[in-house]
Amino acid sequence: MHTPASPSATASPHASSAPLSKAMVRRIVFSSSVGNALEWFDFLVYGYFATIIAKQFFPMQDEWLSTLLTIATFGISFLMRPLGAIVLGIYGDRKGRKAALTLAIALMMVGTFTMAVMPPYASIGIAAPLLILLARLVQGFAVGGEFGSATAFMVEHSASRRGYYASWQFASQGLAAIIAAAFGSLLTAWMPPEQLNSWGWRLPFVFGLLVGPVGFYIRSHLDETPEFLEMRKAREAAGERNSASEEKGASFANQWVNLLLAIGIVAQSTVGVYVLQLYMPMYAVKQLHMPAAASFGVVVLNGGLQFLLSPVMGALSDRIGRIRIMLTTSILMGSLIYPMFAWLQSHPTVGWLLVLQGTAGIFKAAYSGPMPSLMSEIFPTQVRSTGLSIGYSIGVTIFGGFAPTIVETFIHLTGDKLAPSYYVLIAAVLSGVSLIIVARRMRRVTRVPSVQPA
Repeated sequence: MHTPASPSATASPHASSAPLSKAMVRRIVFSSSVGNALEWFDFLVYGYFATIIAKQFFPMQDEWLSTLLTIATFGISFLMRPLGAIVLGIYGDRKGRKAALTLAIALMMVGTFTMAVMPPYASIGIAAPLLILLARLVQGFAVGGEFGSATAFMVEHSASRRGYYASWQFASQGLAAIIAAAFGSLLTAWMPPEQLNSWGWRLPFVFGLLVGPVGFYIRSHLDETPEFLEMRKAREAAGERNSASEEKGASFANQWVNLLLAIGIVAQSTVGVYVLQLYMPMYAVKQLHMPAAASFGVVVLNGGLQFLLSPVMGALSDRIGRIRIMLTTSILMGSLIYPMFAWLQSHPTVGWLLVLQGTAGIFKAAYSGPMPSLMSEIFPTQVRSTGLSIGYSIGVTIFGGFAPTIVETFIHLTGDKLAPSYYVLIAAVLSGVSLIIVARRMRRVTRVPSVQPA
């Protein structure tokens, strides 16, 4: 299937085409990706230590129910993402990408701080799980606006290297997975169980709490993107009334088709994280009876490949097209995921888990590296932050937030240990169909320049 060689043809002409200095590139990449990395680190650590957190804050006689409540609290926080996406997305489109990024990371630190210092249920009773839930909701709200504002900030600095810059959104997730899994593996292997259960599990959250202020400081001293400044200057020159009239065609109310497509595109990427990274250590221990330290260590391979290859795939998408790479990955993932899980179930060894996680890491990088830039090209500049935030947040909420809960419940009720592969397969098919539709719409716009995508 032919796709446009360079989707950047749809990019705004206001994006800077001049090469940026290496120092500026580093500032853009770090400031935009640090919040995303902190988000994923926090969520992955919460998932990895779910069984301990369950005993600390959700004590129940039934261990499975206690763990399920902990995972469900993790999932409930995702219900706040769409609200955060709307509020922070609109804020980013009106006040600037920098303002939204600074506010998002400040709110994120509230959730991390709460996890680091909250007394257990045994000390303060029902207040403990309620405050943990509240902290997750605040963080979910903050994270809802993080992706859209950060991606818009990255892509609006360069029209020719959007794929490379935006790919660091998911490279940072890979780095977060490495660090989170390293914490899980080292603490599980080296700390006595009583110390790990008592206070050791808090150490990763303390680490995240130390990273947050650095990101906040850097973001608060950033310059706004050239493309946003150009748009704001045009608004001021035209006047509020004329500007609103002229931009009626780009209002978010006209973007519902693009929003649905963005949600479909996100499905494969988010399932790759929440099932193949977050849930796999628990799956390996509970269903395959592997050592906990080894199961955490294997995730490092997945995250490492994502960290190393996402920028490569993003840069490659600037040359040969986003959809060509992503659609190929969807087809391969849909074809191979069931056989890989079936083989792993019949050969439950660390070696075969390495093979599955290594393959998943390559697929994750190939798909997610180009994804943010493709999504940014679906929405016009005036509503880009809002569109990216809402599309990504709804996609993650629907397909990612409750994925561990759904898979774990399905296995518990049916005894079918291949449940993760079914979930990943459904996501790959949905994303593949969405990509095909986006490719056709892009070709139609290219053939008839006067027609704008809905």
